[in-house]
Amino acid sequence: MTSRNILLISFSNLKTDARVKRHLNFLRNAGHHVTLACHDSEPYDDVKLIRVSPLRLNLVKKIISSALLISRLYSLAYRYLYGQKLMFNQPFDVILANDIEALPLAFELKGTAKIVFDAHEYAPRHFEDKLMWRIFFQGFNQYLCKKYIPKVDSMITIGQGIANEYEKNYGVKPVVITNASPYYDIEPKKTDPAKIKLVHQGIATPSRKLELMFDMMKHLDNRFTLDLLLVKPTHRSNILYLEKLKALAKSDSRIGFPEPVPARQLINLLNQYDLGVTLIPPVNFNYANTLPNKFFECIQARIGQAIGPIPEMKKITEYYKLGVVSEDFNPENLAKKIMQLAPEQVDEFKNNCSAAALAFNAAKNETLLNEIIGNL
Repeated sequence: MTSRNILLISFSNLKTDARVKRHLNFLRNAGHHVTLACHDSEPYDDVKLIRVSPLRLNLVKKIISSALLISRLYSLAYRYLYGQKLMFNQPFDVILANDIEALPLAFELKGTAKIVFDAHEYAPRHFEDKLMWRIFFQGFNQYLCKKYIPKVDSMITIGQGIANEYEKNYGVKPVVITNASPYYDIEPKKTDPAKIKLVHQGIATPSRKLELMFDMMKHLDNRFTLDLLLVKPTHRSNILYLEKLKALAKSDSRIGFPEPVPARQLINLLNQYDLGVTLIPPVNFNYANTLPNKFFECIQARIGQAIGPIPEMKKITEYYKLGVVSEDFNPENLAKKIMQLAPEQVDEFKNNCSAAALAFNAAKNETLLNEIIGNL
């Protein structure tokens, strides 16, 4: 493949943004010259890092941005909220913009570059469960999508449900590149019938309603334990929510909060568990169509799944026989499914992960992304 000069833009911290970090490494592995514009990142010898400013709003900025958004002065609102003064000495062949807030900046810097848009979520309905977001940001995101998405040269997203919604509303057919983890060639751990270890990993954010898993534990006997491997939060609302979760969990000694580990250690740690639990109710469109990192991490770790009926997760889980899927998001009903499992069934789920790990891994996505770049 011909080496390209590529600008990768993400309004995130790559130390915790697994998807963008993977894509950065895909591009590096292919020999492209990458400039990275993000909030922060680990250093790379072969990558030029340009730090973009995080969105920090004091009271005055909140008042001004709210007035601009309510007045539907969306172009001014974007410049006020996300405007960056980035200067580069060389033109780019490709700009890869992550999420809708990066896309206007990509077009501002475009020159002769081709633009690839990676939609991690369905932006027009991102936090539709929150009234304030609907009032201030839903129209803003719709405006950005309508203005910029039809102009992109290529588009990718995390799953088919979100891809279908973008195609229906904006006429661009995204390529699905999942959040699959790198392939791990490891063996499953045999299930101990006397101690069945459940795990949930990810971030603590109130809309995910992680406390539902505590209700699930009330309907499981003492053979079961639950660990929450949660990334250290930075936003105040998430910090307070994690404190609330820990307070709620004090009444059940079977629930633990181990210290988070570096990403490179996560799969081997998860391998020590038996079932990965995901019971996130579909309070918005994106949660209803999620296909998250944690799902693929459990596959690579060779542990079973115990999940709510999110369509794309359910489809893969049932096809490869990876675990149990509840009929709804009632924690008692998922607990009943788990209680019905014999240890031998859990071991079978773990063994079935081997085929799924070959089908869903980062290497396949690396090929897809580099084919897209090569075909531009």
